[in-house]
Amino acid sequence: MPRTSLIILVVMFSISTLSAQDLQPTCKSCPGTYIPNEELQAYAKRAIATGAVDQQVRAVDIGRSNVDIGMVYRGKLAVPGANAVAEHDHVSEVYHIIDGSATLMTGPDLVDKKRRPADNEAVKLLNGPGNNASAIRNGVSHELKPGDVIIIPAGTGHLFTRIDDHITYLMIRIDPDKVTPNKDEAASKADLAGGARTRGKAPNN
Repeated sequence: MPRTSLIILVVMFSISTLSAQDLQPTCKSCPGTYIPNEELQAYAKRAIATGAVDQQVRAVDIGRSNVDIGMVYRGKLAVPGANAVAEHDHVSEVYHIIDGSATLMTGPDLVDKKRRPADNEAVKLLNGPGNNASAIRNGVSHELKPGDVIIIPAGTGHLFTRIDDHITYLMIRIDPDKVTPNKDEAASKADLAGGARTRGKAPNN
């Protein structure tokens, strides 16, 4: 065998051996997280009763990222408020629509972008640093109904332009920079036991 071919084979074998050794779980021995429907519905019920919009149910460290679960309820909306566009620098969001219908606009080109204050409750507890804006230039509208899913990457603006009567959705937040605080089952139970909350009452989070 030519020397060059032998060297290539040795290098390839070494790379494959190292790769095999590097195949380790990114969250070693981490437990699964179960959230019963009854707990999710308790958050939805509290939202309807108190006017809370976005409530964090769990925020879980899964190794290289945090994954957060929230319940969101929004009432009827004919016209969006001022600076209602939201954008998050590090946190991507996935909505799974449970009930109701609405029109959601998304897009990266924000008009009159304004930085959210560091002490804003949504920044501290829900989705980390980001911006609000007055509009989305060349935005795309999505008609959301029960069963639909929409993915909103970090850096993409989003805005509800219309909500027919209400919309309830499960929020999945992907937080690779771990900018949101963790929240386990015990903290969730304590939160619910605390009674009425008004957390997350901004027009868009």
